[in-house]
Amino acid sequence: MEPISLSIQDLLDENEYGLELRLISGFKGLEHRVSSSRIQKPGLALTGYTRHLHPSRVQVLGNTEISYMYQLGDEQLRESSQALCSFPISCFIVTKGLAPPGIFLDITEKLDIPVLVSPHQSSTFISLITKYLEERLLPATHLHGVLVDVLGVGILLTGKSGIGKSECALDLVIRGHRLVADDMVFIRKKMPASLVGQPEQQIQHLMEIRGLGIINIKDLYGVSSIREKKIIDLVLELVDWNPQQEYDRLGIDDKTTSILGVEIPHIIIPVRPGRNLGAIIEVAARNFLLKGMGYHSARDFQQRLLDRIEIRQLGDEVE
Repeated sequence: MEPISLSIQDLLDENEYGLELRLISGFKGLEHRVSSSRIQKPGLALTGYTRHLHPSRVQVLGNTEISYMYQLGDEQLRESSQALCSFPISCFIVTKGLAPPGIFLDITEKLDIPVLVSPHQSSTFISLITKYLEERLLPATHLHGVLVDVLGVGILLTGKSGIGKSECALDLVIRGHRLVADDMVFIRKKMPASLVGQPEQQIQHLMEIRGLGIINIKDLYGVSSIREKKIIDLVLELVDWNPQQEYDRLGIDDKTTSILGVEIPHIIIPVRPGRNLGAIIEVAARNFLLKGMGYHSARDFQQRLLDRIEIRQLGDEVE
């Protein structure tokens, strides 16, 4: 799997996290890649100690670094800048709207290393860009399915095309629950071990119902019927009912499925005419919440049976 990375152009185009970046040098290096969510302040590297320099990280130059540059003589600054820029640096970002020395800008321009400026204080900017990079550089995937929020539980409905996932989701919306995504769910891993699902922008709030076509859930049922994103807590797989297949009738053993390396509880629901899937999914959500509080219905039932068997065996021994 190819590592996830962002281009410097992606940083410039960002408008959600408030980085407020503008490019002042290295215009030909906008395709350089950033592959780490960690940033680095190359203060020691400017003095010549480059042993722990990480070129793939965003290099942040704050007031300390820029002041140090201006205190150096022209020749010393040129040597220091050339030594630092001899590494394949992804980019430099200067905070507080400071202006780097011209010698430094000339070298970065010549070597096609982008230099960007942000008006934020260093601490503020580091916090903003770290959050942005953590969100954008985490593993992601697309899955065919429907994601709904049922009683605060994020349920991903999967199954073959035409089995009734969208109809189930519509029934749940009518019951007062919320749609997150229909047909295609974009899933991003969130550290340390959770998955966040959201819709593709082009089909957000839309649902396909065979026979009716495309409907807009937000327009039909209001803003309370939709969510922009939701952590996935449970996967419910809808399958055709097979009389020859043995299905779990007790639910003692909790099965899981792996998505992006995260194990998610997985339940298989057989589908046949007459089964109220909306009610079943709602009960599955309530049961998930109960398990989260430490109560497992199936295991409690099993323990009661074992206790009863033990009592009967003791009674036989007494007789």
